[in-house]
Amino acid sequence: MTTTATSHRTRPPAQPDSLRARRLPRYAAPAIAVAALALSAVIVYGAGIGGPVLVIGLGAILYLVGLFGAANAVEGRRSARNRTWSALIHSAFVLAVLPLVSVVWTLVSKGAERLDVNFFQTSMNNIGARDANGGAYHAIVGTLEQVGIATLITVPLGILCAIYIVEYGRGKFAFAIRFFVDVMTGIPSIVSGLFVLAFWVLIVSPWFNDGRPSFSGFAAALALSVLMLPTIVRSTEEMLRLVPAPLREGAYALGVPKWKTILKVVLPTALPGIVTGVMLAIARAAGETAPVLLVAGGGAAINVNPFENNQSSLSLFVYQQASDASRYAPARAWTAALTLVALVLVLTIAAKLLARRNRLGR
Repeated sequence: MTTTATSHRTRPPAQPDSLRARRLPRYAAPAIAVAALALSAVIVYGAGIGGPVLVIGLGAILYLVGLFGAANAVEGRRSARNRTWSALIHSAFVLAVLPLVSVVWTLVSKGAERLDVNFFQTSMNNIGARDANGGAYHAIVGTLEQVGIATLITVPLGILCAIYIVEYGRGKFAFAIRFFVDVMTGIPSIVSGLFVLAFWVLIVSPWFNDGRPSFSGFAAALALSVLMLPTIVRSTEEMLRLVPAPLREGAYALGVPKWKTILKVVLPTALPGIVTGVMLAIARAAGETAPVLLVAGGGAAINVNPFENNQSSLSLFVYQQASDASRYAPARAWTAALTLVALVLVLTIAAKLLARRNRLGR
């Protein structure tokens, strides 16, 4: 008797419906969300106790309660808790993004009113309260020069300080440096402005100005450097500590000196994080108003020399226009704020692309 060569595979027995996990349909969560918002709107507007913000907040609470109840009835308590916590995490993300979207939308919608050639090519010199023209060219020049000088001062100093702390620093001296850097991180911006005012403007600048104290954009850059330095040091220090030790050990095993290992291995590996920390410091410095007001004085005319006379900045320009009584001042303030955000965004993207290009080139 011959037998067939094909093997006979038995199928597993089908599970009864009672053993299958019951799940909510895909439309359940959106339906519960719509119902929660509708019920919240009825409660809030019916009682006259609030507006759209309260409707969204109360709707989110009702949605979590309804989702937990529906999932608990269909899927069980364990799955209900999982769904509820997942919805809570997503809701927290949405609540975190909403203010950012609101700020961006407000800047774009209100700042677009004065996005014209006149705004970027003129200053506020000889502009009266009834003049609709006038721009922020002088403020843009001041911001670029002040932040640029502060960056040239603090980036090399901050990176070298972080290298010393991570690679060479041992004992009490390194601990003291790290402690004072942490203390400087929390210094208010106006304190740095007062420090530069008392030291540079009142003591040093008279040596170069026939005995008279003088405001200048360079003084503002010094004040911004005080604010930028701790951010750069701390972020660079953390990035250098994240570089794997085997990379250093492999270079040492090949006979590479320590300074060259830091220059060729450690710094290139930590470069993306260092660039991020530098851009955070630049963004903070570009938005400071008090130090510029104290040591640069501000001004309505264009001044391209950062070492002489008063100089303005975009943040100071926003402050001055927002507090001006002219009917045309608020539009200038919103456009200057939009310009400042766009400028920082462009610099950040350019720095990221440059760091990525250098990394790919290696």
